[in-house]
Amino acid sequence: MRVHILSIFPDMFPGPLSAGIMARAQRSGLVEIHVHNPRDFATDRHRSVDDAPFGGGPGMVMRPEPLFEAVESLSLPAGSPVLLMSPQGRLFTQRDAERLSRAEMLVLICGRYEGVDDRVATHLTTEEVSVGDYVLTGGELPALTIVDAVVRLLPGALGHGEEALPDDSHTSGLLQYPQYTRPSEYRGWGVPEVLLSGNHQQIAKWRRRAALLKTLERRPDLLRTASLSADDRAYLRGLGWTEA
Repeated sequence: MRVHILSIFPDMFPGPLSAGIMARAQRSGLVEIHVHNPRDFATDRHRSVDDAPFGGGPGMVMRPEPLFEAVESLSLPAGSPVLLMSPQGRLFTQRDAERLSRAEMLVLICGRYEGVDDRVATHLTTEEVSVGDYVLTGGELPALTIVDAVVRLLPGALGHGEEALPDDSHTSGLLQYPQYTRPSEYRGWGVPEVLLSGNHQQIAKWRRRAALLKTLERRPDLLRTASLSADDRAYLRGLGWTEA
């Protein structure tokens, strides 16, 4: 996979991309990550990438020309996802990460200032996405978030950790069950006895119900689309859940 990131602050990326799973995935050839500065595609002597908004108003808006030129220089395969990081975009989800992890090439455009000329969103990008209902100073942190979510799904990126992927929060449609490790008792707080029993069938049942309970308590909205068995539904109804 090849990932291209467009940002006027390219120095924000080397640190996060040179540690942990991101570094290992690059070293092993699973992914190439390239960061491009749109200023390199500006045509005026000041290398301008922004200008005042038409119609007036505060702040500056990123110009379309450097972004179009930068993306078009990449010779993307047909159908390649081109994402604009924007608080106005659709909320990025685990399903998006799974879909994008199957792409040959991925482009992420980091907005700045008061926003990006809308012709970029309308005619250049394939998607406008947000990582949450809040506003950041730019699209760099959302781009890093998306790269992390996508790259960890590439076959081989997690090594033996891939066995845990089906149980990740959101992958199964639910939040993940609580996890515990040694010591079995700490400051008077113990670990659920079932996890120490060695009975894998009972452990699986406990984990499923613990995941259902956590999801009901913290993100009940996820239950509307989660794949639930008759036993799951009966358990949730016993906790007061209603299928509204």
